[in-house]
Amino acid sequence: MKFTKEIIHLTNLPKVVDQIVNELKAGVHQTMRRKGAVVGISGGIDSSVSLALSVKAFGADKVLGIMLPEKDSSPDSAMLAQKLADTYGIKTLTENITAALDGFGCYRRRDEAVSAVFPEYNPSTYKMKIGVKQNNLNQNLPPVFFLTIVDPNGKEFSKMLPPNEYLQIVASSNFKQRCRMSMLYYHAERLHYAVIGTPNKHEVEQGFFVKYGDGGADIMPIGKLYKTQVYQLAKYLSVPQEIIDRTPTTDTYTAEQTQEEFFYQLPFHQMDILWYAFENKFPLNEVASEMNMTEMEIEKIFSNFTRKQLTTDYLRMSPIHVS
Repeated sequence: MKFTKEIIHLTNLPKVVDQIVNELKAGVHQTMRRKGAVVGISGGIDSSVSLALSVKAFGADKVLGIMLPEKDSSPDSAMLAQKLADTYGIKTLTENITAALDGFGCYRRRDEAVSAVFPEYNPSTYKMKIGVKQNNLNQNLPPVFFLTIVDPNGKEFSKMLPPNEYLQIVASSNFKQRCRMSMLYYHAERLHYAVIGTPNKHEVEQGFFVKYGDGGADIMPIGKLYKTQVYQLAKYLSVPQEIIDRTPTTDTYTAEQTQEEFFYQLPFHQMDILWYAFENKFPLNEVASEMNMTEMEIEKIFSNFTRKQLTTDYLRMSPIHVS
């Protein structure tokens, strides 16, 4: 097979959708013996396509969309999630999880770590985010995380995050995904429904998810699809154009942040093709020629992929049963 930039393009969308829908029906109705689906919707492309597929599988009357905002969430998320729900005619519920996160100490623990790096940080007037230094990808180095705060005048300040503060910020932020998972399961159990997971192939295989958070689900309809393919399905399934046009974001921190900035270090349309080449072991020279890059650049990106897989294996592990 010749490596090309179009190699992951889906050519038979009706067949792909039918296959996913049939697997959803079999998994939920036959294997789990559940009556319908609960989907957490955020106005993002992945949850939108997962919802659209669920409606095709179970019908709008057997799908519940749940919006799970908290005080750091973008207002656009709720607006787009409601537009999505209206498009597919499903019922929705809104569960604001701010009070639960306060109870866990999510914000306090995160802000404590931020203040250890920037003593002037005031969560009432400043915004914050963490992200990966982008040029480390070209230097074949492990990811280096930086903390950025934005003052009331919009001026940004960044510093490299020490390991302890990085871990505390991430651990605190992960309360958000785990709290959402708990609420999804409450409603799924109340209705005897299944929880539909929304991670795509990159999130699963590169470890861009929270264990027992957004990684906690009963079935994942797009878990084997590249982001490019998710966008193809979005158009085919008539996902609202505003959602398709929206830049993928973590919607986790108070300052705006893209997924590329936080984790991937590559735009998804480029990352998808390179990941396909990586997992299918295409020769470096063939990939480099097609992508207009050097073999050394490709090799460094592939090394980064390997590193991410190895360092996130823990997230994909099932519990170890000790005899």
